Amino acid sequence: MLVQQLYTQCLAQGAYFIVSDGEAAIIDPLRETQPYLNLLSQNKASLKYIFETHFHADFVSGHVDLANKTNAQIVYGPQAQTTYKSHIAKDNEEFKIGNLTIKVLHTPGHTLESTTYLLLDENKKPHCIFTGDTLFIGDVGRPDLAIKSTLTQEDLAGMLYDSLRNKIMTLPDDVLVYPAHGAGSACGKNMSKETFDTLGNQKKTNYALANISKQDFIKELTTGILPPPQYFAKNAALNKEGYHAFDDVMQKGSKALSVNEFEKDIKNGALVLDVRKAEEFAQGYIPNALFIGLDGQFAPWVGALITDLKQPIILITPQGKEEETVMRLSRVGYDNCLGYLAGGIDAWKQAGKNTEDITSISAEEFAAYYGKENINVLDVRKPGEYDAKHLNNVNHKALDFIGDWQGTLDKNNSYYIHCAGGYRSMIAASILKAKGYKNLIDITGGFGAIVKTSIPASAYAVTCANA
Repeated sequence: MLVQQLYTQCLAQGAYFIVSDGEAAIIDPLRETQPYLNLLSQNKASLKYIFETHFHADFVSGHVDLANKTNAQIVYGPQAQTTYKSHIAKDNEEFKIGNLTIKVLHTPGHTLESTTYLLLDENKKPHCIFTGDTLFIGDVGRPDLAIKSTLTQEDLAGMLYDSLRNKIMTLPDDVLVYPAHGAGSACGKNMSKETFDTLGNQKKTNYALANISKQDFIKELTTGILPPPQYFAKNAALNKEGYHAFDDVMQKGSKALSVNEFEKDIKNGALVLDVRKAEEFAQGYIPNALFIGLDGQFAPWVGALITDLKQPIILITPQGKEEETVMRLSRVGYDNCLGYLAGGIDAWKQAGKNTEDITSISAEEFAAYYGKENINVLDVRKPGEYDAKHLNNVNHKALDFIGDWQGTLDKNNSYYIHCAGGYRSMIAASILKAKGYKNLIDITGGFGAIVKTSIPASAYAVTCANA
């Protein structure tokens, strides 16, 4: 028996590969299929089943392409409906993989079709559960993402309470918990950085499994949820209805474009997406380009900030990262990449084309200005980060909601921008610059560097008390 977790850090997502006696199953695969085909070949196994725990909202699964390439059967839990061929399992239905058994446990709450898969070993002993977004390590899935449901988030939270207690908490404490996500995912509020645990330990440490009433559980689960990123519903629909073949998307997006071709695409409405490092972007970029670096949570920020999945996109990438960028765009449903600039930003400059830059200063330089001048500071971190600790007399403008606030500032003012480490502040600066804000200064190293200076910082409660 082999159970392998395939964890993708930038998406905080876990897929799973199971092999027994020459037969295999994959749970919640990512969009690209080749890594799974390689695993099948290495283990001399044939893929029998592709199990989906639910209609994922934060990424496009590879289930359809993988089924087409392997003839494996796609399996969803009760209440799922798809437009492609799939098997909708009944609660407690069992599937054989070699000498192993996978048992369906319908666990609605995160969504109506959410299902946990219980793996039984050769002796029918419970070994592990693949919980999807029903149970995370330290948390549970948010109850506000069901597709076109007439149920409220309170209704779904109540269902989740029952699912956890009637289906999952009755299992032995030594059963391993393998969730679909870890820390960094927007599918829950406070997930652990750990990617698996025993059920017994989760019963001791996870607030959602504590001895609390259903009413208190519902209140806890529905309090403090940020609005879901705009692409969540769109990705869930793609997972339910199907999508373009991944190989076709890669072929179209991996085209090298000349400067003239690139410029023509810009004039025809293509968005320039620059995925280099923040400091490289700041030193020179194509006017109106959007910066979202590959070295951060690339795909989630693309999904949050580019509102149209069909938006034509052309790329500025580090050399050798062209295909990786197209692949990572496809993971969240952005399949209309037209290609990348051959030679990158250097080719653009050598052709005599215009570039812009963004001023960056160190935290120490910022501290000198902060203490002597009445300046405008934008903190673009998430609300929870800001509440935990922030500078006094700053404007909190979370990057997550930049579409709502980007037109509310005075374009004649100068703005110093920071996030936690410098990644999100450069994203914000690129968006504001494209909207006509000229006087933007990025603080290198973000809040992590600022707190090491002499500038005092306060927690939310302290600031409110002094207001």
